[in-house]
Amino acid sequence: MPRARTAGLGALALLLAAAPFVPRDGDGPDGALAPTGDRTPVALSATAGTGRVTPELAAEIDRVVAAGRELGRRDPLAARRAPGALAADLVRCADLDGQRYCLGAGWTTATEAEVRTRVAATARAATARRQSVESTGDLDPAAALVRAARLSPAERARREREELTMAARSVAKVWLLRHQVEGTPLPAGFLDDHPEARTTTAVAARKRQRDYPERRVVLDTEQVAEQTRTYWCGPGAMQMITWGWKGKDRGQAHWARKLRTTTAGTSIWDMVRVVNDHTGWDRKAHAGPYIVLDISGYSFNKWMLLQMRHLADYRAPVVLHPVLHKKYFPYLDDDASGHFQVGRGYSKRGDRPSAISFFEPWNQQRFDPSEPFVQRVQWRNAYKSFRANKAHHQHNIGV
Repeated sequence: MPRARTAGLGALALLLAAAPFVPRDGDGPDGALAPTGDRTPVALSATAGTGRVTPELAAEIDRVVAAGRELGRRDPLAARRAPGALAADLVRCADLDGQRYCLGAGWTTATEAEVRTRVAATARAATARRQSVESTGDLDPAAALVRAARLSPAERARREREELTMAARSVAKVWLLRHQVEGTPLPAGFLDDHPEARTTTAVAARKRQRDYPERRVVLDTEQVAEQTRTYWCGPGAMQMITWGWKGKDRGQAHWARKLRTTTAGTSIWDMVRVVNDHTGWDRKAHAGPYIVLDISGYSFNKWMLLQMRHLADYRAPVVLHPVLHKKYFPYLDDDASGHFQVGRGYSKRGDRPSAISFFEPWNQQRFDPSEPFVQRVQWRNAYKSFRANKAHHQHNIGV
């Protein structure tokens, strides 16, 4: 055999020996190399870019939207119906490439029936306690159902299609997060089906908490503001998220319009939509397309790993979605509603509890001078923030 051919085969053998396959289980490294058509080595990216809507995804979106068109035809006064009946009509789920997305709830492993039951129960509870809890601007489930039911059938279908399309284009990001944080095996042919998850530069290894640096922060602590209306935690949080990207403050009224905020509040889906539409935090070099992720089955360690992944690897803020209660946030004088905060850092502190840092738009003193002042930049016990997230009726987060 000629020497040049022998050397070439030897180099090829070394290359193949060094290149693991894309794992079929949760035990292997997730930075596996795979061949492309031009033999350029590729690997899993840390996150995925925005994907395309395939014919299969489009057909599933059509199915879910079509199922909702009957609501307006059947009952033009749908907003007057009970939460259980509204939830049965409005909470519908799509199977998008093996991952479940439910309208208004986000990516979840719960069944459609389970999500409907949860939404109906929390809507009834929200209606019962609405007068006794101070609202800071998170859209509660009862208000969300009524708002959707009051839309015309055409407008409701348009918004549902918009939401499902954004979800379908982010499904590779969901698969990667499930794999990296939860240990879910990637499906066969994942990189072929989702080229938006490929990279040719860096291998995205699965990490544990100990693999991350002790501290990471994003966003400038000078670019902060308190919410200027009692129901504007969403616009206040978005003001700080976009200010951190653009370096320019557009004000909360601008973001209230973009978020479709009403006196009933802002939805988390609109929060991630506006981050994706109006910042670059959703670029593949950062977080990829933001998603609404159900964390109801997460342990504290998984939730904390998700924070570290987002802040250290993606270098992008998190849309935190807690319930604002005194037992979780000791700077409060009274319990309040569901809420939005801007996650912007974490700290592992040796034997002491881990901490996370967030921008807090709520300052109760602004609306009641007898209340204590609340600082914009907070460093707080991470476990309490996790419990506040789990205690929220939706159990989800924007990442």
